Amino acid sequence: MLESYVTPILMSYVNRYIKNLKPSDLQLSLWGGDVVLSKLELKLDVLEQELKLPFTFLSGHIHELRIHVPWTKLGSEPVVITINTMECILKLKDGIQDDHESCGSNSTNRSTTENTKSSIKPRRIQQAAPTDPDLPPGYVQSLIRRVVNNVNIVINNLILKYVEDDIVLSVNITSAECYTVGELWDRAFMDISATDLVLRKVINFSDCTVCLDKRNASGKIEFYQDPLLYKCSFRTRLHFTYDNLNSKMPSIIKIHTLVESLKLSITDQQLPMFIRIMQLGIALYYGEIGNFKEGETEDPTCHSKDVLGNITGTEDETRIDIQYPAQYRGQELYSQDDEEPQGWVSWAWSFVPAIVSYDDGEEDYLGNDPTSTMHQQKAQTLKDPIVSVGFYCTKATVTFKLTEMQAESSYYSPQKVKSKEVLCWEQEGTTIEALMMGEPFFDCQIGFVGCRAMCLKGIMGVKDFEEHMNRSEAEACFFICGENLSTKGLTYLTNSLFDYRSPENNSTRAEFILDAAHHKETYTEIAGMQRFGAFYMDYLYTMEHSSGKGSSNQQDFPSGKNEDLGIVQEKSTKNLVIGPLDFRLDSSAVHRILKMIVCALEHEYEPYSRLKPESKDEKETVLNPEEVASLEEYSPTRHTSITVLKCTCTIFLAEFNLLDHLLPVIMGEKNSSNFMNTTNFQSLRPLPSIQILVDKINLEHSVPMYAEQLVHVVSNLTQPSDNLLHYCYVHCYLKVFGFQAGLTSLDCSGAYCLPTPIIPSFSTALYGKLLRFPTLWTKRSQNVLTEGIFELPNLTIQATRAQTLLLQAIYQSWSHIGNVSSSTVNEALMNEVFQTTGVKSKNPLPTLEGSIQNVELKYCSTSLVKCASGTMGSIKICAKAPGDNGKEKLIPLFQGPSDTKDLHSTKWLNESRKPESLLAPDLLAFTVQVPQYMDYCHHSGAVFLCSVQGIAVNIDPVLYTWITYQPQKRASRHMQQQAVVAVPPLVPSVNKRREDELSVGSAPVAKQQSYQASEYASSPIKTKTVTVHSISPVLIHGLQ
Repeated sequence: MLESYVTPILMSYVNRYIKNLKPSDLQLSLWGGDVVLSKLELKLDVLEQELKLPFTFLSGHIHELRIHVPWTKLGSEPVVITINTMECILKLKDGIQDDHESCGSNSTNRSTTENTKSSIKPRRIQQAAPTDPDLPPGYVQSLIRRVVNNVNIVINNLILKYVEDDIVLSVNITSAECYTVGELWDRAFMDISATDLVLRKVINFSDCTVCLDKRNASGKIEFYQDPLLYKCSFRTRLHFTYDNLNSKMPSIIKIHTLVESLKLSITDQQLPMFIRIMQLGIALYYGEIGNFKEGETEDPTCHSKDVLGNITGTEDETRIDIQYPAQYRGQELYSQDDEEPQGWVSWAWSFVPAIVSYDDGEEDYLGNDPTSTMHQQKAQTLKDPIVSVGFYCTKATVTFKLTEMQAESSYYSPQKVKSKEVLCWEQEGTTIEALMMGEPFFDCQIGFVGCRAMCLKGIMGVKDFEEHMNRSEAEACFFICGENLSTKGLTYLTNSLFDYRSPENNSTRAEFILDAAHHKETYTEIAGMQRFGAFYMDYLYTMEHSSGKGSSNQQDFPSGKNEDLGIVQEKSTKNLVIGPLDFRLDSSAVHRILKMIVCALEHEYEPYSRLKPESKDEKETVLNPEEVASLEEYSPTRHTSITVLKCTCTIFLAEFNLLDHLLPVIMGEKNSSNFMNTTNFQSLRPLPSIQILVDKINLEHSVPMYAEQLVHVVSNLTQPSDNLLHYCYVHCYLKVFGFQAGLTSLDCSGAYCLPTPIIPSFSTALYGKLLRFPTLWTKRSQNVLTEGIFELPNLTIQATRAQTLLLQAIYQSWSHIGNVSSSTVNEALMNEVFQTTGVKSKNPLPTLEGSIQNVELKYCSTSLVKCASGTMGSIKICAKAPGDNGKEKLIPLFQGPSDTKDLHSTKWLNESRKPESLLAPDLLAFTVQVPQYMDYCHHSGAVFLCSVQGIAVNIDPVLYTWITYQPQKRASRHMQQQAVVAVPPLVPSVNKRREDELSVGSAPVAKQQSYQASEYASSPIKTKTVTVHSISPVLIHGLQ
C-alpha cells in the first residue's frame, strides 16, 4: 500500500516540529485523506537547533493545521498542507552565552537526536517491511520524489514578532502559498526527468504588513505608529537544477523575488529603531553577536560541524581544517576578525540543504533499498551547489514623517499621534543579488537605475512646501541620481528568473563566473553603470589556495592531509560606483536632512559590538622563518573602492535658518527640543547659489582582515620587513579630478543662469595611513603611527569684488541665525555678478586672480615626535582690468619665486623677462618637528626649518578699486575705473608693452567665460617673469 510509505514521511515532518501529537491518531486521519489539528504548540528547541539563529523563541503556536492527501490521485495531484494563523515571537539571546555550553548542548542534542533516530529506525523499517510485492523499490522512490516535489504549502495569517529593549517588530502576511510550476511559471504537477533535470516552484506573498512600535517599561505599546510597510505583495521564483535523476541535492539553486511597488513609511520615533534593526543585521553578518563569553575561545570542531556538517546531507561529514599560519589557526574561514564567531553567510549556507534536500530519515522508510545505499555513498563526493539569491524591486518609495501628540476634545480621551510627511525618497529598478558556492566564494551585487529625494509639506513650523505655496515639483526635488526606468529599460532584471532572456527561461543551463580574476574583468565599473546608471556595488569574497588554482573547496582536499594544503589566501573587495548626481542644498533640504539626523540620535541603545581594549598578551606569538616568509608573501586584507562620477552640488543662499536648534543636538551639546517657527515663509527669487562640479572622486581604503593577530605577530619580530609593516596599517587614498566651482542663480521659472567661474578646474590627491593597535608596538617606538600626504598640482581662484560680496552673503545666510530678507542681496549686486548673456558691460569690474602651483604637504607622527613638511612651487596674483580696444590687461600684484638681484635698478623694470628653467627652487619649503609631551620627550628637540625664494609685490591702484567697490555706487566706480584705464603705461613703446603682455600670457575677455584659468595663472610653475604697470610701483622683495 502507498500509505505505508507516504504516511510515515508526512508524520515525521509534523511530529518533528509540533508537541504532544499522537502518531496513531495522526496516522488514522491521514489514511482518511484529510487531517485537521487545532491549537498546536511548536517545539521551540528544535527550531532553534535547526535554524542556528542567534535568537530565542519566546512562543510559537499554530491555530489550525490541515493536511489533504489525494490517495487516489497521488501521482497527479499535490499534497496540500494548510496552516491557518501561525504566530512566533523571537528575541535576541540574553547576553553572550558560553560557547562551550552551547557546543556541549548542541552535541548533546545532536547525540540525543541520533540516538532517537537509531531507536526509531528499526520500528520504522518494520513499518515499511510489509511492502506490496507489486511495488518495486525504484517505483516507490520515484513516487515519493514526485509527492515531495509537488507538495503545496499554504499559510494564512502568518505573524512573526521580534522584541528587543523597547522595540517591537512585527511582520504579518495575510497569505503565502508555495506550489510547483512548469516552464512558463504557471501552476502544474511536475517532476524532474532525464531530459529536463529542473524543478521550478513559486511562492506568492499577499498583503505583507510590517509594523515597528515602541513599548514602555511594562511591555505595553502606548501609541501605535504607522506601519513601515502596508499590504505589500510580492512573488518568489525558485529554480533547481540537478546533475542527474539520482542527485539528492541540486547543483544550481536560484531563488529570486520581485516586488512591483514597495512603499515604506518611517516616523521620527521609528527611525532610531529602524537603524537598530539594520545594525543587528550587520552585526549578524560579520558575526559580531557571538555565542561565547569575552576572553573565551571557540571550539572550531564543534562550531565547524554546525556550519558545514550537513552540506552534503550526511551526518558523518566534518569540516576540513585548512592549514593557516600560526597566528590565524583556530579561526573560522569566513570570520572577518578574530573575535568574530560564525558569520551570517556561514549560517545561511548551513541552512541551504535544509531547504532543498530531502530529510535524512526519508530513506529509512524505503527499507533496504540498494538505490538508497548508493545515494548515501555518492553523498560523500558531492560538491557545494551554486546558490543565487536575488531581490528585485521595480519602484520603491520611502517617506519620512514627523509625529506630534494630539489630544482629543475630552479631558479623559486618550492622546493620538498625528504624523506629517516631510521627506520622500523614490528609487527605481533596484537589484540585490548574491552568488555563493560554499564558503570560499561569495559575491553580492547591489544597484539601482535611478533615485530622487523630495521635500514635502513643512518642517519645524516653516510651511515651505504646503499646498497653498504652489511650488513646482522641480523645486521640491533636491537630489537626483541616475536615469529614468522608462528610458533605461528592464536592465535591472538581467539574467534573473523574471527576465525572459535568461538561460533558465530558455531551457538552457546557466553559467556562473566563480573565478576572482574573471569576475573582476567582467563586472567592471563601466559594466555596472551600463546596467544600472545610478548606483552599483560589487562585494566579492574569495578564498583561494596558495597554488592559485581557483577557489578552494573542502571537497577538493583529501581528509587527513592538512599538512600539505599550504596557506589559504582570503580576499575581500568592495567596489561602489555612484553615477551622475545633482545635489541641491537649500534651506528646505538642509533642515530636513539635519532633522532626520537629530531623530536618529534620540536613543539610548547600547552598541551590539564593543571595541576590545588593546592589551598585550602575556604569551607572545613566535613564528618560524617559514611562517614569516609565507605571511610576508600574502596577508589577507579588505579593500574598498568608492567612485563618484559627474557630481554636481549646488549650495543656495539660505531662505530661512533654524540651525541653532539642530546643530547643538548633533554635536551632543544639548537635548532635542521640538522648536516650531511661527514666521511666514517667503521664497526668494532670484536665489543665488554656489555650484560645484566634480568630474570624478575616487576613495580607496584597505585594512588588514585579521588586524589584531597580525599586529601581535609582527610587533614581536626583531626586524620586520617593510612589506609586513605595510599590512599593519590602514591605508586611505582620496583622488579628486576636475573640481570646479562658480556662482549661479535660480530665477522664478526654476531655470539657472549661466555659471560665473570662481575656481577653474583642478585636481588633487590625499593619502593617509594609520597604524593598527599602536599600544602593542612598545618595542618599536620609531614606527610611524600616522602619516598623511597632500598634493595639489595647481589651484586658481578668480573673482570680482561683487562676486566675493555675493559669496559672503551666501556664507552669512547660513552662519547667522534668522530669516534672510531680500535686501541682503540687492538687485545691483545680482546684475553685476550675473550679466545678461550676449550683452557686454560698459564698465566691467576688475578681477583678481590668484594661483598656486606644486603644493605638497606631509605629516607623520611617532610615539616620540610629530613632524610636518611642505613645499610650494610658486604663487601668483594678478588683476585683470579693462584695457584698450576691448581687451583686458593683466597687472601682476604678487609673484614668487622672482629673481630680485637687480630689483633696485631701473633696468629690472624695463627688461622683458622670459620664463627660466622649471628646475628652479620652490618658492617655499619648510619642516617642523615637535616632540611628544611624554616622559622621554627630552630625547628629541623641536626643529623648524624654512626656505623662501625671492618675492615681488606690486601695489597698483586697481587693487584699491577692487577693494572699495560698493554696488550702490555704480557711478563713482565707473569714474574710478575710467581713471585707471586712462593712466599711460610706464613703458613708452607700444610694441614693448605688447611684448610684456605676451610674456605674462594676457588673454581677451571672451576667453574667460569658462571654467578655465587665465594663461598667466597656468603658465610654467617656475617662471621668473614680473611685469610692472602704471604709477610708481612699490616693490617688496624677500631674501633669496
